Order: sequence, then C-alpha cells, then structure tokens
Amino acid sequence: MNETDDIRRCGWCGKDPVYVRYHDEEWGREINDDGKMFEFLVLESAQAGLSWLTILRRRENYRKAFAGFDVHKVAQFTEKDVEILMQDSGIIRNRNKIESTVSNARHFLEVQKEFGSFCQYLKSFLPEGKPVINHWKTLSEIPASTPLSEAVSRDMKKRGFKFFGSTICYAHLQAVGYVNDHLTDCHCRKNE
Repeated sequence: MNETDDIRRCGWCGKDPVYVRYHDEEWGREINDDGKMFEFLVLESAQAGLSWLTILRRRENYRKAFAGFDVHKVAQFTEKDVEILMQDSGIIRNRNKIESTVSNARHFLEVQKEFGSFCQYLKSFLPEGKPVINHWKTLSEIPASTPLSEAVSRDMKKRGFKFFGSTICYAHLQAVGYVNDHLTDCHCRKNE
C-alpha cells in the first residue's frame, strides 16, 4: 500500500499526483454513462503496450484529438482526420490505434442500438448485472485477466472491436468499476 498523509492506497498508484488523483477519484468507480465509457474505451485501447500513466498524462490531448470523446463525431472521422491525427504529437501516433479508435466508435454505436447503451451491454456479462467486488489483500493477487474479461473481449472482437484483448479488457472493467479491485485496506473501500 502507498501511504501518504496516513491514507492507504493501492500500491500501483505510487506517489505521482496524476496517478493518485486517478486512483482516488475515478478508478474502480462504477460508470453508467456511455460518454464516459467511450472515453475509457479510447484511452484503454491507446494504452495497449504502454503504461497507463503515459496515457493519463495525455488524456486532455486525447480529449481534444477525439472530439471531446463524442462517439458520434469520432465514428464519422475520415482517412483525412486520421492523417491529421498522425501529426498530433499530443497523442500516441500509432496508425493502427488511431484507425481502430474510429472503427471502435462505429461498433460502439452498433452495440448501443442493440442493447440500449454500451454500459448495459457490458453489464450483461456481470453476475446479476452487478459489479464484481474482489477482496484482494496484495497487488500480486490481482490477475491480469479473468474468464469474465476473456468472454467480454471475445465478444467484442466478434463485433469488430480492435486493441481490446483480455488483459486490456480486464483493465477497462477495473477502471469503469465493473470489477472492483481496490485492495481490502485501501481507503477507497470505506466509500463503498
């Protein structure tokens, strides 16, 4: 655990203020808003192969580059938009990741049509539609993926989503609070 001012946190966030704020205010809190869900989907996909802190530090750049994370606008991006983004030093300039963000936005809209919301789609995989609350005592107990993340990832791949393998999917489920992996003695557990 990371102890700052006698506050116990999950050790992965260290002391970096960006990470600490993200841990305390966002990570593991259930999201029921598709706009916010799309934001996390974009960021998690961009993170593939990189550290989450790298992406968090560029979050505002991603917000500007991807139309405030407006899924309808991103779904309409063209090849010209992709070329412009390839010149944007504020984001990760990986053509495959940029193109997949655009195609993932289109698939996101298809899922919304089918399920009413993307959040409802993800919840359809959860036991009784409710977040999974784990009771890990140490970081070493937390898995990189689970049968749940494998099932969601497999279904999303069938639907055409890219850069969303089982490990990225598990990180996404943790981030959006559909899996609560705050350690048992983390101060965030007191807010449950």
